[in-house]
Amino acid sequence: MKISKSFTLLQLPLILVIASISIFAYSLLNKSHRVEAIRRGSKQSIQIASIQQVQSRPQKNIAFNVPTKFASSTFYQAKLKKGEKYIALTFDDGPADHFTDQILSILRQNNIKATFFMIGENIKTYPQQAKNVIANGNVIGNHTWHHWYHHMSPQLAALEIENTANIIYQTTGAKTTYFRPPGGILNNGVVTYARNQKDAIIMWSDDSEDWRRLSASTLVKRVLKQAAPGGIILMHDGGGNRSNTAE
Repeated sequence: MKISKSFTLLQLPLILVIASISIFAYSLLNKSHRVEAIRRGSKQSIQIASIQQVQSRPQKNIAFNVPTKFASSTFYQAKLKKGEKYIALTFDDGPADHFTDQILSILRQNNIKATFFMIGENIKTYPQQAKNVIANGNVIGNHTWHHWYHHMSPQLAALEIENTANIIYQTTGAKTTYFRPPGGILNNGVVTYARNQKDAIIMWSDDSEDWRRLSASTLVKRVLKQAAPGGIILMHDGGGNRSNTAE
């Protein structure tokens, strides 16, 4: 789960962090939603779930967009003004049947907002949990359809991202320009495609390593040890038993 931190972008404005700790204003979208990037005549045979267009669109159109000047950029943390103390909570690999709602309940009780980087096939399996993330005032980001680590062709990378973008929109009414590559891998094809689509690549500065199923007390110590204003904390609501994370 370790990543190479070859650089840290410190020019991200406060609005990016606030996007993970306070809900973006809902705005009506005039542009048509993102469409499939792959032609039917593609020569490459790819085993991937097909997302069908729905007859009726979601009731709400919601946009989670970074400022245009930060499109296609990669962020590990934000540089805040002196005295500001903001930090971003992010959860990956959901939605999940039980843990997503459990974490949402805790966030709601403490009046905290977070960003959930969702896997497309999990949204298909647990659509209500994805809706609950939006209903509770949180932000959704794209985390690909399968959470694959291997190198992908441009066609496969497009399917991974666009199918997920489509099901996020069809399920929740949200469009997002937040993208997090599985495993933090920047060079297997998906990030190249996301950057070409003007998405912001959101990494992290504070890794809880909850995927290792460490004890709750160990997770707390790890997060607090790395925590700093402008930091982005990585945790998970899906991908396995996340009871220790919720605790």
